Amino acid sequence: MTQHHLQGRTEKEILWFQRRGFLQAAAAWTAMGGFAAAHAQQRSNVVQMVGDVQVNGRRFSSQQTVQTGDDIQTGPGASLIFVIGNASFQVRQNSRLTVERGRSLTAVSLLRLVTGAVASVWGKGYDRSIVTPTLTAGIRGTGVYTEVFPEQNSRSYFCNCYGVVNMDAGGDAAVSRADYHQAFWGEVEPKNGRMLTPARAINHTDEELEFLAQLIDQRTAWQIAGRKGVKDGKGYMDEQPATPHPAVR
Repeated sequence: MTQHHLQGRTEKEILWFQRRGFLQAAAAWTAMGGFAAAHAQQRSNVVQMVGDVQVNGRRFSSQQTVQTGDDIQTGPGASLIFVIGNASFQVRQNSRLTVERGRSLTAVSLLRLVTGAVASVWGKGYDRSIVTPTLTAGIRGTGVYTEVFPEQNSRSYFCNCYGVVNMDAGGDAAVSRADYHQAFWGEVEPKNGRMLTPARAINHTDEELEFLAQLIDQRTAWQIAGRKGVKDGKGYMDEQPATPHPAVR
């Protein structure tokens, strides 16, 4: 189990990938052909659902399908894992988000997170975005973790777990190139004159990104490299890289 730090989350919540129910569901999802087969056979694209979930204001069941354009809300203790096209998502409890339609019915162009948290892996493709109350992340193929903290006036957290992401918060912009977890805060008020500031890696694990990648037949950057870096939020394999965190430039 990789090192991880918690802030307002519990071990049980972020270790969802260890549950027997999920492992069985993930194995069945892969064996049945993944999203392409589910879409062709008009089956649900939900890999696993736990607890109370509402979609577009109505109670949702695991036999239904999450579609682009849907508004998703999870209750206390709930979790929702689903796949749309070449992107996979794990929505934490007490979250609300919208997956907006892209170039087709099976492509997400924008994930708008209002509150709560979601881990996601995106296959390669055209530009897409994740938007929170205080930051915007432009992505292509990558794995990320995003969280909005309502108790901190919707201060937003974003970790580019691997890949290239264009970050923006209140006019502060940076290009994030990460091999291993490069993390940012989107501030509500300027901090040392900056709206985009460095963060450490919190509330997510390597293993959950690996499982989400597997659901769309992908591998994480550290799986491909065959090694892991130091999970300090700086985004590099080496502990003391020559390049500083992009939010402090």
